[in-house]
Amino acid sequence: MHYTIIIWSHRKQSQSTKVGKYIDYVLTQLKDTSETSIIDLRDNPLPLWDEDGKHNDIREPIRKECEKTDAFIVITPERSGMATPAIKNFFLYAQPEEFANKPALLIGVSAGRGGAYPVAELRMSSYKNTQLCYIPQHILIQWVNDVLNDTNLNDQTEKHDVIIKERIQHSCNILEQYALALQKVRASWVLNIEKFRNGM
Repeated sequence: MHYTIIIWSHRKQSQSTKVGKYIDYVLTQLKDTSETSIIDLRDNPLPLWDEDGKHNDIREPIRKECEKTDAFIVITPERSGMATPAIKNFFLYAQPEEFANKPALLIGVSAGRGGAYPVAELRMSSYKNTQLCYIPQHILIQWVNDVLNDTNLNDQTEKHDVIIKERIQHSCNILEQYALALQKVRASWVLNIEKFRNGM
């Protein structure tokens, strides 16, 4: 099973990157055969999408990574109640060959009580033409500075940190099962991306 973690923060000191590294740790514990990759757009920003495709060569390594992926973890901080510009730009480049009928776990990140609006925004607007399948579970990592600073889970772990870590473990287990199930959908005769590239 190959997982790709996509991180959408613009900040150099990104808490979303910390979250992504913790998710990477959890996924590698699921099975010895699990493989993970991290695409951090903080380190590799994409130019604004252009319909002429003149920047497609810059995105080529990301395209190849997404095509071989079985499941995605999408991590975005909240900026003024919105998903970041980087994530919206990313999905303008995206093609169904990379994402169609693959599951994704959404994670909203906030230094306070936020994080929900980007999750709702992406559920509404980023799946139509990509045909990406967001699973019912999602995670809100609030007060992010105070959690996921280590991989410990014991009697000394702070309660809020325990709740988030247990929720992450539960959601990753569910994501794994969706990934296994949707492999069968992608392998079936019903999939016709060439004729039905866009949603309605």
